[in-house]
Amino acid sequence: MSPVIGLRASIVILLSIAATSPAGTTGDEDTFRRIKARIDAVPAIDTHDHLWPFERLCTAGPEPGVEAMNLCRLWQHTTLSWIRPLTARAAGEPFDDWWARARNDFADVRATGFYRFMLPALADLYGVDFDHVTDEQARDLDRRITENYRDPRWFYHVVTERANVELVFTDPYWDPLRMSAAYPFEVPVLNINCLVGGFHPSETAPYPPADPYRLAAELGHRVESLDDYVALVDRIIATARQRGVACVKQTLAYGRSLRFENVPREKAAEAFGRPRSELTAGQIAAFQDFIMWRIVESCARHELPLQIHTGQARIQGSNPMLLVDLIEANPDTRFILLHGGFPWVGETGVIVMRNTSHVWVDCVWLPMLSETTARRAFHEWLEMIPSNRILWGADTANAEGLYGATALMRRCWAEVLAEKVQAGRLTEPDALRIGRQIFRENALELFPAIRERLWKHKGPMVPPPPAGGWPQP
Repeated sequence: MSPVIGLRASIVILLSIAATSPAGTTGDEDTFRRIKARIDAVPAIDTHDHLWPFERLCTAGPEPGVEAMNLCRLWQHTTLSWIRPLTARAAGEPFDDWWARARNDFADVRATGFYRFMLPALADLYGVDFDHVTDEQARDLDRRITENYRDPRWFYHVVTERANVELVFTDPYWDPLRMSAAYPFEVPVLNINCLVGGFHPSETAPYPPADPYRLAAELGHRVESLDDYVALVDRIIATARQRGVACVKQTLAYGRSLRFENVPREKAAEAFGRPRSELTAGQIAAFQDFIMWRIVESCARHELPLQIHTGQARIQGSNPMLLVDLIEANPDTRFILLHGGFPWVGETGVIVMRNTSHVWVDCVWLPMLSETTARRAFHEWLEMIPSNRILWGADTANAEGLYGATALMRRCWAEVLAEKVQAGRLTEPDALRIGRQIFRENALELFPAIRERLWKHKGPMVPPPPAGGWPQP
């Protein structure tokens, strides 16, 4: 790193700390700094992420001749593209040609969380102030990102050491029935969207990784009736538990309402075994509702918590209030409401408050969506629900994204806890305890089996060398 870049990065970091520290006296700022330092030191457990396998990140781009990871793809792997389409980089296109077209992509999104969450990663890991990046710095950043992703040690270093994350729960949506970990620090999650929609093999066969009928054949399980299919769903969840899966997850809010009616078996049977072309939308929904209730029951039977994506999806039907009947009718199932139900964060808090025996809220992604909403939600939740009912996650695909999301989450919580202390509504020891609960202890309490996966007490985690040894710089 050149002295100029290093000095610029140091100034950026100092200004960032000053800008985000609670306003007030030096004592108030000291409270924030102490709390943040202690939260940063917690070996965190990230309960919601989508880390791609390293080979998918670094060895095969989507088009021939394109590096799988460079500056363009680093940004494309974030949710910034949801609100601002980013200029694509063609196969073999020189960086300067792409950057001449792409450098202004960020002009209108500088204030958004989707953009700003990456700034700590680029500043801390690369020494680059991306708000003021020069063409020369951008070119060098692109080169260094590509070089870093030729060695998995970089990935492990950023995730486990720089971000100080000990375990990462990963939903492999590209291979939802995988039930295995790509990294030794990873905890697999079972995404059951494909099970809810499996009323006919034609629904899932075009995408083999999400085909329960293919898995049924591997398990030697015959599926000739709705009862057979329900038994298959239960067997898949039982198998997931046996293979070390920590929880079940569904993201159905992206395609349909979160209201799941308690449909009788006879109604669901109308859709089973028939292709979509022969069914009405109501018949398909009835089948999905019926299977969702069976999955909820199976999660209780096999003691696997159920994560549900709430809010910020198909907004006509993603309000977590739509889940209340399902939640209250199944007190033996442990529900986790992801993303704090954004923008319905207050409603989500009330749902947890009314069902504290079996509902948790996960604030994953929330600060990235809106720091202002996140801080308000954190204040409200601490006033409404026990602190052992709150979890967190990063919700990213690569190491830099995880670092940025983790840094943002830790800072937001440190700000809120410091404000509680400064207002006399919380003692500092209690604030520190709550911070440790949210970033670590609550996950260990809800998912006790993952205690066997803890490794930080043994020293740094080093990935096994690939065949032929490590690549040379």
